[in-house]
Parts: sequence; C-alpha cells; structure tokens
Amino acid sequence: MPAEASGPSVWPAAGVSRVPYRVYTDPQLYAAEQERLFRGAIWQFVGFAVEVPRVGDFKTTWIGDTPVILVRSGPDEFSAFVNRCAHRGAVLCFEPSGHRQQFTCVYHNWGYSLQGDLKSVAFQRGIRGAGGMPDDFDRSQHNLRKLRVQVLSGLVFASFSETVAPLEEYLGERMTAHVKRMFARPVKVLGSYSQVLHNNWKLYMENVKDSYHASLLHLFLTTFKLNRLSMEGGLALDESGGHHISFSKMATDTVGGTDYESGKLRAQDDDFSLRDPRVLRSWPEFSDGITHAIQGLFPNMVVQQIQNSLAVRVLVPRGVGECELFWTLFGYEDDTPEQLRTRLRLANLIGPAGLVSMEDGIVGNFVQRAIGERPMDQTILEMGGRTVESQDTRISEASVRGFWQCYRQHMGL
Repeated sequence: MPAEASGPSVWPAAGVSRVPYRVYTDPQLYAAEQERLFRGAIWQFVGFAVEVPRVGDFKTTWIGDTPVILVRSGPDEFSAFVNRCAHRGAVLCFEPSGHRQQFTCVYHNWGYSLQGDLKSVAFQRGIRGAGGMPDDFDRSQHNLRKLRVQVLSGLVFASFSETVAPLEEYLGERMTAHVKRMFARPVKVLGSYSQVLHNNWKLYMENVKDSYHASLLHLFLTTFKLNRLSMEGGLALDESGGHHISFSKMATDTVGGTDYESGKLRAQDDDFSLRDPRVLRSWPEFSDGITHAIQGLFPNMVVQQIQNSLAVRVLVPRGVGECELFWTLFGYEDDTPEQLRTRLRLANLIGPAGLVSMEDGIVGNFVQRAIGERPMDQTILEMGGRTVESQDTRISEASVRGFWQCYRQHMGL
C-alpha cells in the first residue's frame, strides 16, 4: 500500500516541527517503511570487513525486517543477498556467522555460490528419466536476490536499489569525513550484543538525534562531567537532514553560572562519587579534541565515540512497537594492552545496563505507552528553532527535524 494511503495523509501544517503520533503506531505505515526505506534507494550498514576476513566467511544480519547474508566472495570482494532460498522461500543460513564454500538450502538442497548464483538443483534431471525440472529450466534465472555492495573504510554497506547514488555521494562530504576519521586505522572488533526495545524504531532514532536530552536524562554524564551542554560542541547535518553528527569537547567545560551549578536541573547528583576512578580513565583519542561524538546515518545506523568507548549501533525494526538494537564494540589493531583495557572499562557506559545509555533503553517505551490512544496528537520539535540546519549548539532539535525531513522525502508524506 502506498505510504500516502497508509500513513498520515496530511502532515501538520507546521512541517517538521510537529510529528503526528500516528507515525509510531500505524501498521500500514510500518509496512511501507520496509519497502521505501529499508528496501529503497538507501545504503544500509551490514558489517565490518574484518568480521568476514577470509573468502567464504559470512555473517547473517538484517536490513529492516529482511534477513540478509554478507559474505566475503573474493579476496577483495563482498557479496550480500537476501537470506531466503529462491525455490520455496526457506531461510538459507541459520548461523550468525561461519565459513562456507557454497550455501545449500536444507529443505531441497538448492546450492548457491558465494556470489548468490544458483549452481545446483537436487534431482534436476530426475531419476531414470522420470521427474525432475522441465527441460527449459534455467538456473541463471533463479539466483538469490542480490544487493549492491560498497565498502568505506572497512565498513560494508548494501542496498536493494540500482539507482541509489554511490555511497560517499549518498553520505556527503562531511559525513564521509567523519566515518574516515573514526575508521582511519584497522579495526579490532571487541564484542557485540543486542537488546530489545519495546517501542517503535523511530523513537530510538529520534533519541539518538536529540542532543540536548543527554545531560538531562543521563545523570551519570553530568554528575561526572562527561558531557554537558556547557562544553564546546555543536550539530552538523547533511543537506537532506537525514545524517547528523553531535559532538562536544570535555576539556572546554565551564560550569560557572550555568543551570548545572544552580541546581535548577534534574541533571546532576553531587552526592555520588566513584570508588574506582579507573572506570572513567581515558586518553585523548583524536587530535581535534572531540571527546564525545554521535553520528546518525539515515535511517538506522549510529557511529559512537564516548571518550574511548567506540561502537557501531544498528537498529532493526521488529514490528510497530518493538525493535532490536545491535551493538558492535571496536578498538584498533594497534591499541596497546592498556588502551584495550581502558576501552573495555569504558564499555560499562553503554549497552542495556550502561551507566550512560541504560535510560535510552526505556525512555522510548515511556513515549510508546502514552501515545497509543491519541494517534492524531503531535510532538513539538522547536528547540533551537524550526529549521533543519547545522548549529553551533547542542541545545537544539535540529537533527531530529532533519530526520523527519529526510523521512518524509523518502516516504512521500
């Protein structure tokens, strides 16, 4: 069903400074998102190149609600295809990762190459002249559904679209530069996990792009002066509004005369201290002085720098009111043993029980449970104005408005 018929037929007159609650609760709009966003003219992150180091190594993942296989199909070649046999639609590969010479469906043993080409069909010629496929059956017409693949700084992206712009053009110069900043050195994957969030996926992406909630909702950040709005920082948005970077520099914090000091905000608790200060020990990671940077790539990818805690997050929709957030923590191959220990200690900040990000796992549900019976009501997005543009402050919802500007363009709303 077209998005125009399934979603809000008319967006509020105020534009992206208002968002109707219905976008978080409409099942038909959710179905249209799968087609227009996740299987549309958009690049989707599917994995690190180092996760599939040898020819034949693979990992299974998701693009929206579509299961996908990423495989290293040649020394410098990656292939991605839908994890679904072309014969009767069975799941082709169940393991999260592994090594294969080819992919064979357990149901009827159709076999596929590492590029996703159908190479063999069990009993294609029948037995003793009986049965089998018709004489004009052409295996080349029944390959797996292949995706376009491009690699940027060791990150592998895939797209269902034949018309989407090349990856760096799609990201734009500013966003590409930040990816290259974060992945300028060979990456070492430190671990991964996921958490289920009981809210619409877009509520989490709004949270990622909402830079000013961090020092209000996350008391740990402000109590231990990791990230305050009094630090030098800002928001960088691409032209579409869909991609953003929120950044700050911890060394520039000056709290004198601010609301943090006055006690006006639920943003600090001076009664708490750390018994073991090594939990927050860090070192200057990048020469630009940025200590906290969150990059959101439309529609559902996040590149994270919280001091020396580095991670990629990918959000997978699991229905209108549920999604699954996949975290992959990383460092660099040339990290010293002490730097590696520091990254692992700082990993306590993030994840389902993270000292910082724990609240992000529930706050979306606070919204979801409250809006269900009021689909025609609206959110208000006017912090920092009503425009979609880069700003020299993080006290703004400009990047949230940018998400909705890009969303509306792709969805035709």
